[in-house]
Amino acid sequence: MTKIKLCGLFQKCDIEAANELKPEYIGFVFAKKSTRYVSPEKAVRLKQLLALDIKAVGVFVNEAPQTIATLFRDGIIDIAQLHGGESENYIEQLRQLTEKPILKAFRIKTASDMQHVEKCSADYILLDSGAGTGTAFDWKLIRNINRPYFLAGGLSPDNVADAVARLHPFAVDVSSGIETDGVKDKTKMAAFVAAVRREENL
Repeated sequence: MTKIKLCGLFQKCDIEAANELKPEYIGFVFAKKSTRYVSPEKAVRLKQLLALDIKAVGVFVNEAPQTIATLFRDGIIDIAQLHGGESENYIEQLRQLTEKPILKAFRIKTASDMQHVEKCSADYILLDSGAGTGTAFDWKLIRNINRPYFLAGGLSPDNVADAVARLHPFAVDVSSGIETDGVKDKTKMAAFVAAVRREENL
């Protein structure tokens, strides 16, 4: 079954909606340049409201490994998503500090990008079109991938069922596709989850 990650949650009502919709993952963005940025202090309060069976993914861009390890230790996140230029050496440094799962994001623009994806030592990989651009990449580029992945980039309630049917990803990841005017829209969140679950049950 394709899992769901609702990313960029930063309000109490976002968490309440997620608790009702029951995605497998939600995402807190710790990159300060993001409009969806949450501070560690705010993330603590939001995590306390989150249902226990939903895993919190922390999204980071070239963050100090020690900072991520601290968030793991404090129980604020369950998975670290590396969305910058983090290298294999960086992943190894982080592994020396924590045994928690690591998710590495890749921007897919050409077929050659897939070579790095296959070799990555992270526990999970995420394939995206860019840094939160809200646009899809050419899905044909990943049709021969040999490992499970999170699919991101331009997904919405309108196209996610097609993505699941064609690609059968391990998980789908959405942020801007479930927003209205930069804020999470509960109706769109519900429609996205319903579209994925409906496709899985066909």
